[in-house]
Amino acid sequence: MKLAFMYAGQGSQAVGMGADLYEAYPEFREVFDHTDAGFDVKECCFHGPVEQLNTTKYTQPCMVAFAVGVTKILKAKGIVPELAAGLSLGEYSALHAAGVFDDQQVISLVAYRGQAMAEAVVNRECKMAAVLNLDRETVEVCCKKAHEEFADQEYNVVEPTNYNCPGQIVISGDKEAVDRAIELLMDAGARRCLPLNVSGPFHTSLMKPAGDKLKERFAEESFGDMQFPVVFNTVGRAKTEEEAIPELLERQVQSSIYIEDSIRYMAEQGIDTIVEIGPGSALSKFVKKTCPDITCYSVEKAADIDALLEKLG
Repeated sequence: MKLAFMYAGQGSQAVGMGADLYEAYPEFREVFDHTDAGFDVKECCFHGPVEQLNTTKYTQPCMVAFAVGVTKILKAKGIVPELAAGLSLGEYSALHAAGVFDDQQVISLVAYRGQAMAEAVVNRECKMAAVLNLDRETVEVCCKKAHEEFADQEYNVVEPTNYNCPGQIVISGDKEAVDRAIELLMDAGARRCLPLNVSGPFHTSLMKPAGDKLKERFAEESFGDMQFPVVFNTVGRAKTEEEAIPELLERQVQSSIYIEDSIRYMAEQGIDTIVEIGPGSALSKFVKKTCPDITCYSVEKAADIDALLEKLG
């Protein structure tokens, strides 16, 4: 068996996440009891309200605290991956697992990231939607056409952002431009275009102000050596010696991410088993649609860890 971890991104959060893990595992309690994100992470995760949990500046520290806690549980049980990856925000959790960031550092960084992303589009009505059953070229052409139709307006951004798996690509940008792109995509044969539970136009050029702030913050941070490779969203593979982690993370927030390519890369590296660290199981579905021979396990509840230990033990 060759094992990888994949970490969920923003949008899979749910009120109550981690509550049973907190009760069951001291490693998880330690993370939540010592997390400083400028608000009560435990209260937000366990009790909400949902409107707060779904707001970017709160979602990101909550999701990463959950991921850090689960990673520490698995490590204590002797389960350590040979590769790691994550969807968007989940990339920070993957870097933490690989030893690049410590527990409090990664939570502090994503709290800063979430605030910077929220501030980048204040008073701007935005939207993200998952496009089903169309190829990359068609999605890109429709987004370009919608953008051109709104070229004389201030709010005209619509871009492909997440290449998740065959037949699922996320688009994002200004609401009216995205809505127009959806009309074009449906006419082009999309099966559905589903709005996503997020609060900003992530991975678009609208996030450049957030990228600029992250660049400044990273200049003040220490980055540890990776104990195992991380597959980076923006390139769909492990980084080369010439590529720097801060630059890849700065680019990630404001440009397209390639999850399908990342999954294929892991398969090429011989990965045959993936543990998705949730909440949710969206990444496992992406894996099954991209490389169905890879075995996936989702960890969201305490019972999932018990089941995983039995299967991997």
